Amino acid sequence: MAAWTLPHRITDWCENLTTALDRRSRKYFVTVVLGMVLANGRRTVSSWLRAAGVGDDWQDHYYFLQTVGRNARHLATKLLHLAVRQIPLNHVGEFVKLTLDDSPTKRYGPKIELAGIHHNPTPGPSGSEFLYGHVWVTLSWLVTHPLWGCIGLPLRALMYVRRKDLKVLEDLGCAPWSFRTKLELAAELVEWCIVLFQTWFQKRVMVIVDGAYAKKPFLSRMLKAGAVVVSRLRKDAALFDLPEPVKRRGKGRPRKYGRQRLSLAHRGGHRYGWTTMPMVLYGVAQQVTFKTFLATYPPAGGMIRVVIVKRSAQLFSDNPMEWVAFFSTDPMVSAATIIEAVADRSAIEQNFHDVKEVHGAGQQQVRNVWCNVACWNLCLWLHTIVELWSWRRSGNTLRQRADRPWDDAARRPSHADRLKTLRKQVIRETFSALPRPIRAARKIQRLVQALTRLAT
Repeated sequence: MAAWTLPHRITDWCENLTTALDRRSRKYFVTVVLGMVLANGRRTVSSWLRAAGVGDDWQDHYYFLQTVGRNARHLATKLLHLAVRQIPLNHVGEFVKLTLDDSPTKRYGPKIELAGIHHNPTPGPSGSEFLYGHVWVTLSWLVTHPLWGCIGLPLRALMYVRRKDLKVLEDLGCAPWSFRTKLELAAELVEWCIVLFQTWFQKRVMVIVDGAYAKKPFLSRMLKAGAVVVSRLRKDAALFDLPEPVKRRGKGRPRKYGRQRLSLAHRGGHRYGWTTMPMVLYGVAQQVTFKTFLATYPPAGGMIRVVIVKRSAQLFSDNPMEWVAFFSTDPMVSAATIIEAVADRSAIEQNFHDVKEVHGAGQQQVRNVWCNVACWNLCLWLHTIVELWSWRRSGNTLRQRADRPWDDAARRPSHADRLKTLRKQVIRETFSALPRPIRAARKIQRLVQALTRLAT
């Protein structure tokens, strides 16, 4: 069996990530990552080990997954330091942008630890409203590539478990953690990395979330941490006007919210006050029509900036409403920055697609809870490692679409293209390491090239 080897750069990164682990188990990390890169078909843990050529010590690799799951925070911190060092400062932007969302993974079988019934956001043709499995609250860092636009780098995820599913283990005294809501998990993820980002880049952190996270428990912790939150606003949100300026200071604190209630429906339906500005959203240059104003919002604890955007054919095409509203907890943020940030949030949806369809996240079907935590986070970390490895590579190197003349040659390389390029690099370096007499014949070289194309 061929002794496959990862590129030296990725091997050094993996060794750096495992410095937080015990010395006796560090060697397994590179093997697991290599198997994840080379595995095809159904991405079970056994397919990882077969692709990496693991033999008699396969059981030690399964035990190693529990170690990874228990030390996921330390490994993610090392990955965060690595990503910060690899991304140039001019690719970060005015704000350090973070985005959060949750995604489920299906499980099968009655003995999957902490699995439960959850809402299915993508029911598909079957139309099932619920699924049995796990839900992962995931944090991604949004960076801007000079050629390919906004790209999400998944950093870390926490498992959300319903209280009723966790209570069974709590009664037995063997629960791995206490119950926390999705809002608490999301706030914990941001607080975990916000200090490093603010220290390293000397910039403010902007957290872009879905409307489900725009609630007081999450917003209050973000404001306390010094982050700016951009999110969607309900059309029936309890908005108030600005409080009147205090002319004479009397007893008690000044008013924080205005007296009059503001209606988003009236503001969005009014024909006056709209502004049209050219923007680049989702990689497409377009004219965006919007209106903006200041208001006070109790869940945000004070003044916010509200932006109402008219729906177009290219913008928010899945929304049947004529307009959609967003807000920023910092009223000094411009409307254009808010709209562009909301468009950049789609990168985490692309992350979920890539880690599930390209890396096979959720297909491992392991039963132990820490193994489940390890498998989901490993797929996230491999996604980030592949993106960092290909960050400075040219588009011609990453696309490689000569065998697909029907494809658009100018389309930006997908994450699958980047992973295929990494696989080819692994096979080429392994072939180059063979003795020269073995790889000198042209027939052997052509055969290796053909096998490489089939494998990737």
